[in-house]
Amino acid sequence: MEQLLVVLSIGLFNGLIIALVAIGYTLVYGIIELINFAHGDVFMIGTMLLYFGFSGLLPALGVPPSLLAAILLLPFIMLFGAGLNASIERVAYRRLRNAPRLAALISAIGMSFVLQNVGLILLGPSAKAVPTVLPTQTIVALPSGRSLIEMNEVIVAAVTIPLLIALAYFVRSTRHGKAMRATAQDREAAGLMGIDVNATIRNTFLIGGALAGAAGVIVALFFGQTLWSFGFSFGLLAFTAAVFGGIGNITGAALGGIALGLVKAFSDFYIDIRWTNVVVFSLLILVLVFRPSGLLGERAAEGS
Repeated sequence: MEQLLVVLSIGLFNGLIIALVAIGYTLVYGIIELINFAHGDVFMIGTMLLYFGFSGLLPALGVPPSLLAAILLLPFIMLFGAGLNASIERVAYRRLRNAPRLAALISAIGMSFVLQNVGLILLGPSAKAVPTVLPTQTIVALPSGRSLIEMNEVIVAAVTIPLLIALAYFVRSTRHGKAMRATAQDREAAGLMGIDVNATIRNTFLIGGALAGAAGVIVALFFGQTLWSFGFSFGLLAFTAAVFGGIGNITGAALGGIALGLVKAFSDFYIDIRWTNVVVFSLLILVLVFRPSGLLGERAAEGS
């Protein structure tokens, strides 16, 4: 029973991180039906910026790495991620909106490779350690004394859950959020109704990039390292979670991330970590076979 509780705890907190990255994929796809493969690499850049902040900027200012320093760096990394993602949209995607979808998809893959190589040049081929500044005191312990919930997991949840809630509120209840939903439903009709489609799409990329930057900070702090290939590994999981929950659906992406975290945790502990990817993608195939739109995605009308 204790083992089950530990697995549930690990899966839940890892799933929250995956969900934060997955929402960036689902936001962009919901608006322009493009799989932004570069999104995972924007997340990787976020982990890299925290590493350089801790190893270069803060020592130059005479400030030791700390949790407070990470919190102060967080908004700047989110801002950089937002600007980078919006720049990618402006340079690589905007001119291809009316082109065949394959052209935009190839452009997205190309931007992913560009960012991966930037990370490889700046970080090198091996992982770089990020100072561990998250406290690890036990918050909830099991009767045997085994730790169930630690302070670092609580901090991850304290950052991730408010971001997810704030995004859901923004999309559902604000003027800009309604413009995003209108653009997603019919871009041409939204433009005819006075919505600035270019600005709406730009804002979507800004939000997605900010979330990727925040996720990068959280992952770098939680796992204590950064690596140039983080964008591929975490991006693939996040994209899978978005599809699993129903790509284009924000709630679906969040639930898909949590579900994927739980599946990974159960597979790691009860099957074999070497089989985890097989389990994850086998489950995804089953979902897509029986529910192509994902768990919370809307079924397309016949003939549409």
